[in-house]
Amino acid sequence: MARQDKYKDTWKALERLYEEGSVRAIGVSNFHVHHLKDLMKDSHVVPAVNQVELHPSLIQQELQDFCGAQNIQLEAWSPLMRGKLNDNTTILGIAQKYGKTPAQIILRWDIQNKIVTIPKSVTPSRIRENAGIFDFVLTPDELKQIDSLNGNKRIGTDPDKLIF
Repeated sequence: MARQDKYKDTWKALERLYEEGSVRAIGVSNFHVHHLKDLMKDSHVVPAVNQVELHPSLIQQELQDFCGAQNIQLEAWSPLMRGKLNDNTTILGIAQKYGKTPAQIILRWDIQNKIVTIPKSVTPSRIRENAGIFDFVLTPDELKQIDSLNGNKRIGTDPDKLIF
């Protein structure tokens, strides 16, 4: 068996747990569209979630579209790009309009794109701040402005360079 097929064996074990009722949902992490297609051709349970690096500098539109069509929930890890977008002029301008922080704008962008997002923070004030994203809505034009920041820029390793 090729090394890259190990994730398929792991998935089969997860499917068994799911079918036995031991778990309610199973998912994957860092799968591109081709990984998902490869997994799904040999399985009978569609992943419930795919946790991936996703932020305005890496919107992964093809993956968003595929997961949406397959009813796979995308979850963003490092949705704030470790603070690297806090000084982006587009995000700052939108933040000023709403009296929000850049992080709140990015988290709202996630929510409006149906992306589950769990920003990491241990600071109580930041945790409260991160929750303050439900009292405004970004316009379609603002969503497009944020989408236009995509540069396919990663802060993590590209899944195609990992051995599964």
